[in-house]
Amino acid sequence: MCSRRVEPRIETERLVLRPPTPQDATRIAPIINDAEIARMTTRIPHPYGVADAEAFMARQATLDDAREGTFQVETREGELIGAVGAHLNEGAFPEIGYWIARAHWGKGYATEAATAIRDWAVRAFGVRALIAGHFAYNAASGRVLIKCGFLYTGEVRQRLSLARGEEAATRMMIWLA
Repeated sequence: MCSRRVEPRIETERLVLRPPTPQDATRIAPIINDAEIARMTTRIPHPYGVADAEAFMARQATLDDAREGTFQVETREGELIGAVGAHLNEGAFPEIGYWIARAHWGKGYATEAATAIRDWAVRAFGVRALIAGHFAYNAASGRVLIKCGFLYTGEVRQRLSLARGEEAATRMMIWLA
């Protein structure tokens, strides 16, 4: 059995990050059922309903929290606005990913949450590097990752977007401690 490394709560200046609970399914489904959010991710289908959210929450309970973790992103006032995580993927280093509700785009929340998860991953896993990627058509996500200290590797991978039902060019980035 692994030791529990997912912190119950990570606080930033404006946000609270916490592990998802089954009760979050009904809160998250209407927020993420937005084609503009889903098409910017690899794993979020569209449409997205409560059953999808419940399946997501069930998968999170099976993660090896000594090696990966997902957090709900809330404002300090308790409004659920997104999710962020660090997960094992292809390659040697954990990969971070995130999404933020469209009503909150352009407010710096993605950068704040991604920076917090980057720092958490270093503390929790002791890693010296993280990877991330963004679809080439999502320049805003690239800017978020640059603000978090990620650098482009020059590699472009084809990755499936469930919402689009097709592969898309994904610009890979790395962060080095």
